[in-house]
Amino acid sequence: MPSIHPTAIVDAGADLAAGVTVGPYAVIGPGVTVGAGTSIGAHCVIEGPTTLGRDNTIHAHAALGCAPQDMKYRGEATQLVVGDRNTIFQFCTFSRGTVQDAGITRVGDDNWIMAYVHIAHDAQVGSHTVLANNATLAGHVQVGDWAIVGGLSGIHQFCKVGAHVMLGFQSHVSQDVPPFMTATGNPLGVAGINAEGLKRRGFSRERIALVKQMHRLLYREGLTLEKAREAITALADTVEGGDADVAQLLAFLAASTRGIAR
Repeated sequence: MPSIHPTAIVDAGADLAAGVTVGPYAVIGPGVTVGAGTSIGAHCVIEGPTTLGRDNTIHAHAALGCAPQDMKYRGEATQLVVGDRNTIFQFCTFSRGTVQDAGITRVGDDNWIMAYVHIAHDAQVGSHTVLANNATLAGHVQVGDWAIVGGLSGIHQFCKVGAHVMLGFQSHVSQDVPPFMTATGNPLGVAGINAEGLKRRGFSRERIALVKQMHRLLYREGLTLEKAREAITALADTVEGGDADVAQLLAFLAASTRGIAR
């Protein structure tokens, strides 16, 4: 059975799995599903429809599944879906989606989400990310796997941040940031590649060299974006295990709608 503090309020329409713990004065509304082993801290508010996976740790005063802060929202039954083994610190706010998009705000697995982070409606956050204190994701933002978003950074609506990106402190993101890059500042500047992060994730020296070469083609050779894409395409079949990296970068460039930070 779940362990619910006597001061907590859990609606009869919520579904809490075995091993869930709910702290003092937490409020869990109807339409909320919580997976086994998840811990919900004191004074948290979770509104539905929201699904939380297994073994998440949610610290005090987080507000999850809130109505989207979108003036077009008219009470539609949109969702928040959070995966497994996420750590969500104090005062984080995650909104549900809107019918103007897919209707789902989604957070993946194994993310480390620090205090006061805001994830707005329809945002899509991958897995293994780190969102530092006060990072703000506007509506429809996408953040790829293993990305790091520095504290007090803001990401403009509809922007995409690629996998393995590292954004520095107080980054102002108003265009898409391609995979593997490091970027910081206001206006945002791409400084290089996230070599240390790639090493930690088991990329070989040859693959990291390939990523460096793609960075040079995209940012250092004075090529148009179309010419850079052609040159990056030609790097396929040159490094063992590198074809997936080339394909990932090319797919990101093809999907960009706001243009890339250059």
